[in-house]
Amino acid sequence: MAENHPKLPCTAAFLLTLFSLISALAALEPNTFSRHISPSSLGLKKQEKLSHLHFYFHDIVAGENATAVRVAKAKTTTDTSPFGAVAVIDDPLTVSPDIGSKMVGKAQGIYALTSKTEASLLMAYNFAFMEGKYNGSSLGVMGRNPVFSAVREMPVIGGSGAFRFARGYAEARTHAFDLKTGNAVVEYNVYVFHY
Repeated sequence: MAENHPKLPCTAAFLLTLFSLISALAALEPNTFSRHISPSSLGLKKQEKLSHLHFYFHDIVAGENATAVRVAKAKTTTDTSPFGAVAVIDDPLTVSPDIGSKMVGKAQGIYALTSKTEASLLMAYNFAFMEGKYNGSSLGVMGRNPVFSAVREMPVIGGSGAFRFARGYAEARTHAFDLKTGNAVVEYNVYVFHY
């Protein structure tokens, strides 16, 4: 004769309640990978500001005081093609086109010749500032630079120090270029939102 189990529905309800409680408690445990925080806990003000920075970038590829050094060159069908060349830079940033003018920082990073048909660079570098209220802060720039275009625009992808959470763009215009040495002076106008 089959036994009647009146406690079975009660047991199922108990187990369902227990599993629901365990799931709810698991959701309350702190997530060790990510969490939401208040922007003010990082010292961020409620409103962003838009800053305009203007300076000159000195890319010196020839001579004893070179600030851009080729570190790689791809094997190509001709030795005259610069495609695939990579340079590391530590270029001074000054307030005027004269390299002897006040230095406000350095552009530090790399650029690579990334086009077979034109002089176009992939630039990945930081503007590391050493002067004024931005001393110790930096802006990260990464983008395409077709060097013979009158104006080149590259994105500002972030920053540090006074430029934490920065975003914006950098406009580059060649001020001077020496065909014999390859040395260049580039005027930069940088527009950046930051806190």
